[in-house]
Amino acid sequence: MNIQFEKTSGVAAELTITFEKADYQERVEKALKDYRKKAAMPGFRPGQVPMSLMKKRFGGEITAEEVQKLLSEKLYGYLRENKIDMLGDPLASEKQQAVDFEAEQLNFIFDIALAPQFDAKLTDADKIPYYTIKVTDDMVDGQVTAYRQRGGHYDKVDGYQEGDMIKGHLAELDADGSVKEGGVQKEDAVILPGYFKNADEKKKFDGVQVNTVITWNPAVAYENSAIELSSLLGITKEEAEGIQGNFSYQITEITRYVPAELSQDLYDQVFGEGKVKSEEEFRAAIKAQIEEQFAFNAQVRFMADVREYLEERIGQLEWPEELLKRIMRANNPDKDEKYVEDNFAGSIKELEWHLIKEQLADQTGIKVEQDDVLEVAKRQTRMQFAQYGMGNIPDDVVTNYANEMLKKKEQVEGLVARCVEEKLGVAIKDIVKLTKKSVTMEQFNKLYEKK
Repeated sequence: MNIQFEKTSGVAAELTITFEKADYQERVEKALKDYRKKAAMPGFRPGQVPMSLMKKRFGGEITAEEVQKLLSEKLYGYLRENKIDMLGDPLASEKQQAVDFEAEQLNFIFDIALAPQFDAKLTDADKIPYYTIKVTDDMVDGQVTAYRQRGGHYDKVDGYQEGDMIKGHLAELDADGSVKEGGVQKEDAVILPGYFKNADEKKKFDGVQVNTVITWNPAVAYENSAIELSSLLGITKEEAEGIQGNFSYQITEITRYVPAELSQDLYDQVFGEGKVKSEEEFRAAIKAQIEEQFAFNAQVRFMADVREYLEERIGQLEWPEELLKRIMRANNPDKDEKYVEDNFAGSIKELEWHLIKEQLADQTGIKVEQDDVLEVAKRQTRMQFAQYGMGNIPDDVVTNYANEMLKKKEQVEGLVARCVEEKLGVAIKDIVKLTKKSVTMEQFNKLYEKK
């Protein structure tokens, strides 16, 4: 056997493996003997098929299988032993000719995409900004209001206020104000005057009481929106386009959403039973909650700044573009050439960041364990629940949801990448010189707008 490795450029190489028959003949003989033990052919008992017949019938197929196994072992063994910094998998060279497994010598040629060489290591001479986001009383007030809204309830009231929901009987009127014969009527029609687009029509409902009848014009209120009218009146869009006149509306019910009181029930609902026992503790817990989220946001921003800093310091890299495009095509057989061209530049940027993170992980010695990935999945699960106002989810429920996420390969890859960046962020903060800046939420958000 002979292996030759030759660089064809700074970021590409050609690897040739040559086998003589002696390199794989023993493996083929053993595979044939093993297969003979269970091979069944007409006229012979299992294990009694003559070896000459086995070679004639299965020799070519088994030779190809054993050579492929040996090829894989030697190829990847060479790459590992020689620490070849490779991108993607080896590609069969376009020089490769059809292999005749009966030949005395077998040649296999591979194109290897090599990673560009650069130094991404960080020291205390490197300065990276680190932002602390200020938590204001207005933010706490806003979250208190949000929790009260989520924990509220509906009450039936006698008189209308802005934001209330009204239910009643709608009847189309003719020009003289009487109920139109054959006109549109709707029982239990629900309206929200607060969402009317016309101010004059909205004003007609100010202070109205249950059991009163008012006259109003739905077409004017909704600025002739056929979709809104068809939904309100229970008719088709085409029918709604012909509605222009007034309607009478006998109010049968007014419902108001009442935010939850600042009470132990609300505190328990948000943070768990007995964990918060007063409004002061409630606000303090909310502030801590916001600070935790802001710290996470700051860490994400920090890693984005680390990435930008290192990409700028490293500068333009040389890439084996044609080989990488071949790899991209091979990995996306269902996509056309336009997909490769449209996505190639973005994939190179992500590949560069991946290589940078590999160097940083090697420098800091971080490792990602299964438990680390589970914790990231659990935190993401809690954040998803929190978006719906469900902040007090039992740990076993969160863990079950997280474990379901870990069953999906594409989600696991994303969680591992996030876990790596989080661990790197913590490690890098202890290495570089931090340029600390305290900013408002608005200033912090503008950092992303500038990017």
